[in-house]
Amino acid sequence: MNGPELRRDALRERLALLGLTGPAVLLVLVIMAIPVLWLFGLSLVADDGSWTLAHYRRLVEQPSYARIFAATFKVSIITTAICVLAGYPLAYALSQMPRRAANLCLIAVMLPFWTSILVRTYAWLVLLQRQGLVNKWGMQLGLWDEPLALVHNLSGTLVGMVHIMLPFLVLPALGAMRAIDADYVKAAANLGASPTQAFWRVFFPLSLPGLLAGALIVFIICLGFYVTPAILGGGKVILVSNQIASDIELFFNWGAASALGVVLLVLTLALLGVASRLTRLDTAVGR
Repeated sequence: MNGPELRRDALRERLALLGLTGPAVLLVLVIMAIPVLWLFGLSLVADDGSWTLAHYRRLVEQPSYARIFAATFKVSIITTAICVLAGYPLAYALSQMPRRAANLCLIAVMLPFWTSILVRTYAWLVLLQRQGLVNKWGMQLGLWDEPLALVHNLSGTLVGMVHIMLPFLVLPALGAMRAIDADYVKAAANLGASPTQAFWRVFFPLSLPGLLAGALIVFIICLGFYVTPAILGGGKVILVSNQIASDIELFFNWGAASALGVVLLVLTLALLGVASRLTRLDTAVGR
């Protein structure tokens, strides 16, 4: 087969690939790209229909928006940190268990996925309120004398968000841990390393990509979380998503809400760009 025939075959393969992927690309454009462009357009339209940057200037000039973004990143960072501290040991324990027992425990980890986020959030509201089970048990055990304010504040919001986000860290970390060859740790032990040294010098560095991917997933989702802060925060924990809802529902100001959404989207994409230089995002589903 000569050169021109090879080029024609290559061209036919590209066209066939384009024909196969064309519907999927079109679907992505319709359900993702067009809404984002529409959102960006709304953020540049004034109330009288003219083009303006007033909505973005308001974000810079009013200190309240800076506090909202700071609160959003604060809650996201704390939630991610707690998920890392709680989720990594859990994932490690699952990776060391026999496969059958680990799968049974993994069902318990994934069980929250089978329940609506709204239901889980209201369940925490019932448990943590002043007359809830947590306060009643705490007073009965003598841990405290008066009911504690466990909801409608930052602590209640963090409890609900950690409960919802924890599986998103455990699953990527567990996938990376299960991909680690056990012979690596055995080789380290044969070379004189203690179990602690073998873990920190061999196992942990190999599992780090899965941990970073899981932490990134948790952090990105937390940036746009709405239901849990709205219910457990009680209006005292205002994140960007809550402010967007207020701009639309209370003030019917689509421009201001769209500007907030665009800024949050840009920040999220920037974080993804930075994270992609630190770890491969495909490690989120294991190697």
